[in-house]
Amino acid sequence: MKKYLVAAGLTATVLLAACGNDGANGAEESTGNEGGDASADSIEVWAWDPNFNIAALEIAKEEYAEINPDVEVMINEFAQDDIIQKLNTGLSAGTGSGLPNIALIEDYRAQSFLQAYPDAFFPLTDFFNEEDFASYKIAPTSLEDEHYAMPFDTGVTGLYIRTDYLEEAGYDPADLQDLDWNEYIEIGRDIKEATGKQLLTVDPNDLGQIRMMIQTAGSWYLEEDGATPNLENNEDLKMAFEIYKTLVDEELGKPISDWSQYLAAFNSGEVASVPTGNWITPSVRAEESQSGNWTVLPFPKLPGADDAVNASNLGGSSWYVLNVDGKETAAEFLSETFGSSEALYEELITEVGALGTYLPAASSDAYQLEDEFFGGQQIISDFAEWSEQIPQVNFGLHTYSIEDVLAVEMQNYLNGKDIDDVLADAQKEAEARLN
Repeated sequence: MKKYLVAAGLTATVLLAACGNDGANGAEESTGNEGGDASADSIEVWAWDPNFNIAALEIAKEEYAEINPDVEVMINEFAQDDIIQKLNTGLSAGTGSGLPNIALIEDYRAQSFLQAYPDAFFPLTDFFNEEDFASYKIAPTSLEDEHYAMPFDTGVTGLYIRTDYLEEAGYDPADLQDLDWNEYIEIGRDIKEATGKQLLTVDPNDLGQIRMMIQTAGSWYLEEDGATPNLENNEDLKMAFEIYKTLVDEELGKPISDWSQYLAAFNSGEVASVPTGNWITPSVRAEESQSGNWTVLPFPKLPGADDAVNASNLGGSSWYVLNVDGKETAAEFLSETFGSSEALYEELITEVGALGTYLPAASSDAYQLEDEFFGGQQIISDFAEWSEQIPQVNFGLHTYSIEDVLAVEMQNYLNGKDIDDVLADAQKEAEARLN
């Protein structure tokens, strides 16, 4: 336990790594050569965030050196936006010049690359067992029955909640198992009445909360084809918008506008809960004075949806091999490390605080450790269990483009516009933008 807590302290600066945060602004110092310099005996990897993804790569590099010491793994760190730009530039040129062997790509963006550049990525279908990974990671990273990525981290969600506030309101954590959002809101009303604390934070310009809600019901912004907007007459999206408005109208949500305000809201004790991805754990744990006053419960499901479950996702990324010289070696590196090594994933937990989606690792000792900050709860084990229940959806090509449209209409809805008109107008605008 002591080893785990020390390691967790070292990762307290991990903020949005698993949900796609750059971990930096602008290009970083390179830890290897520039793109395109890899030789037959070396492979080059591009990733962002030194405290999370780069740290995971360093562990994988050390492990692979014991298997194949003749291959040099060169790691280049860039901000996520820079990687996207560099990949688009290199792939558009069609030459492969300057591209790495492996690139980390956020799951929400994967299909836009795979479909725009269908011959640019090397299939990894034969380099890992699909059944060894959480099923929800497979669809976003696959195209036409081929798997083009090695699944990596999980954005599996949980409901982080203050047990002391619950107690003041007359509740026990056992009362909050398998909640839907209406039940969660009702408990939030009681907490606010008993303690004066708001239930959670709200930022209408950031629709991550909506994303998490609808995925519990297996829904998304797009049709199953991953390209056609599915906003008008989307009953799950409508329900999520209505729930969000309730949080705002009843002042159960504390308004925020940036990451610093988000952290401050729960670290200062102003809100009673944080429903989000597991990557928030180090930030919750950063306020040591609150140790023992938190627990993590299953994520509330969307009410009214027959197939909704108490599990969702926010963020996550995977490793892609570019179809350039050295691709077979790059695929083998991923296969021997992120694709099959339980020891690697155990070290990721204890040394980095990174939770992967490799299911066999869930039985390791590291996943069973009790976290004193969360009252002795085995939170890693719980998150691993919930990750297996996340509904698989096709994120498609346009997650962020559609959210730009929805953010505008959310403001209109909060200002009184009819919900059916909101979604109808969002549908028209999204179709206009994407056609």
